[in-house]
Amino acid sequence: MSSTYRPTTEKDARQRPGRWLALSVLVLAVLLVAVDATVLGLATPFLSEDLKPSGTQLLWIGDIYSFVIAGLLVSMGSLGDRIGRKKLLLTGAVAFGAVSVLNAYATSPEMMIVARALLGVAGATLMPSTLALIRNIFHDPRERSVAIGIWGAAASAGAAVGPVVGGFLLEHFWWGSVFLINLPVMAVLVVVGVKLLPESKNPAPGPWDLQSVVLSLVGIVGVVYAIKEAAAHGLRWDIAAAAVVGVAALVRFVRRQLRIRHPLLDMRLFRNRGFSGAVLADLLTILGLSGLVFFLSQYLQLVQGRGPLEAGVAELPAAVGAVTAGLLAGRAARRFSVRLVVAGGLAGVGLATAALVLLTENTGYPMLGAVLLVVGVGAGFSFTVTADVILSSVPKEQAGSASAVSETAYELGAALGIALLGSIVTGVYRGFHTPAGVPAGTADAAHESLGGAVEAAGGIPGHQAAELVAAAQEAFVHGLRIAAGAGAAVLLATSVVAWFLLRGQKLEDGVEHGQEDAVPDPQDARH
Repeated sequence: MSSTYRPTTEKDARQRPGRWLALSVLVLAVLLVAVDATVLGLATPFLSEDLKPSGTQLLWIGDIYSFVIAGLLVSMGSLGDRIGRKKLLLTGAVAFGAVSVLNAYATSPEMMIVARALLGVAGATLMPSTLALIRNIFHDPRERSVAIGIWGAAASAGAAVGPVVGGFLLEHFWWGSVFLINLPVMAVLVVVGVKLLPESKNPAPGPWDLQSVVLSLVGIVGVVYAIKEAAAHGLRWDIAAAAVVGVAALVRFVRRQLRIRHPLLDMRLFRNRGFSGAVLADLLTILGLSGLVFFLSQYLQLVQGRGPLEAGVAELPAAVGAVTAGLLAGRAARRFSVRLVVAGGLAGVGLATAALVLLTENTGYPMLGAVLLVVGVGAGFSFTVTADVILSSVPKEQAGSASAVSETAYELGAALGIALLGSIVTGVYRGFHTPAGVPAGTADAAHESLGGAVEAAGGIPGHQAAELVAAAQEAFVHGLRIAAGAGAAVLLATSVVAWFLLRGQKLEDGVEHGQEDAVPDPQDARH
C-alpha cells in the first residue's frame, strides 16, 4: 500500500481497511475463473477417452466457454452498472457453481459443449464485476494499481493452482472432479462476499437495452464462429452467412449505441487513444498466446509422457513470473513509462514464443521452463498495466462497461487464438501418414486428435501401436511449431503497435476527488 495515500473524506478513511478485505473476495472470484479455464487443458485427454469427441467437438469444448463469455461480457458489465455490481457478482457465483455440476456429469460431447456454454453465461457476470468493484473501491491511483496487480496476480496464481490441483484430482478421481472443486470456492465467495463487498452502481444508468444485448451476442458469436469454422474447414456458404450476420449485427450494435440515449456501451470511450490501445493490445496478445497454451498441456502429457500432476507443476514458471511482474507493474510503469513496460513485456513474450519453433518431441525441460517464465513475466507486466490504463480512462459510473470491454478483448482473443492457432495444429496433425497395416477404423480415430490416436493404439499390436503413436506425436509437434511461429509474429507486431498507441500514456498519480458512487454495505464499516 502506498505511503502517500491521503483519504479524501472521513467516510473514505473509515472504509479504507474494509477495502482490502473486500479485495480478498474479488480475488477469490478471479482465482475460480482462472482455475476453471486452466484445468480443462489437463482434463482433455481423459475427457477424450470417456466422451470420445471428434477433433472439431474437442475444439468446441475448448472454446465455446470463451465464445459465450465474449458475447455477453459487455451486456453483463452494463447490467452490473445498472442493478449493482455486488448483486450481479454474487448471483453469477451461485449460477457458476450450479452449472459446474452439469459440466462434471456430462455424458456426451454435445452435453459437454452445452454445459460449457452455460458456464460461460455465468462466468460473464464475474470478471467485469470484479474489476468494476476495484475501480469503485480504490480511489487512490497508487492503491488501485496495487489492487489491480493483486487481481492480476490472482488470475496468474489460478493458472498455476489449476493445473496442480487439477493434476492431483485427475490422478485420484475422474475428470469431472475438476469442475466440482468450484462448489466449495463459490460457497465461500458468496457467504463472505455478502458481508464484505460494498455495493456500487451507476446512480443514473437508464434502462438496459435488450435489443443491444441481442445484437452484441449475435455479432460476436457469429463473427468468431465464422473465423473458427473457416480456419478449420475452409470457406463454405454457411460459414460466409454466419460472418455476414455477425458483422451486420455488430455494425447495427455500434450505430444503435451512438443513437440511443442510454447505450449499453458508450462508444466514446474508444476516442481515448490509451483506452483503445490497451484494449487492442490485450486482444492481440491473448490471440497470440491462447492457442499454444491450450495445446501445451497435451504436449506435456501425450507427447512427453508426463502425468497430469507433473504437467501441472511443469507449467508453474509462467504463473510465478506473472504473479511477480503483476505486483511490480504499476511501480515500473510510473518509474519508466506505460508504453515501455507494455511494449517491452509483449516483446519478451513474443521472443519466448518464437523459441518454441525449435520444439521437438524430446525437448528438455530447462528450455520449456525458461520459455514459460519469460512468457509469464512479460504477460504479467503487460496485462496489469493495460488493465490499469483501461480503468483509469473512464468515470467510475462506467467502470462496469469499461471492465467488460477489457474482459471481452481477453475472451475474444482467447477464442480466436484457440480457433486460429488451434486450427493450424489440428490441420497439420490430420495430415500425418498412417503406418502400413493399421486398420481403417483405427486410422480414422487416430486422425481426429492426438488423444484419439493414443487410445486407438491400444487396440492394435505393439509394433504398429508404437509406430502410430510416434507418427501422431511427430505431426502434433510439427503443427505446434508452426502455430508458435504464427503466434510469435502476432505478439511481436502487437508490441510495435502498443509502442505507438500508448505514446504519452501515464498512470494516474494522485488522489481522486469527488463523491463516490459506491454504496457501502453496512457490514463494511466494521472493518
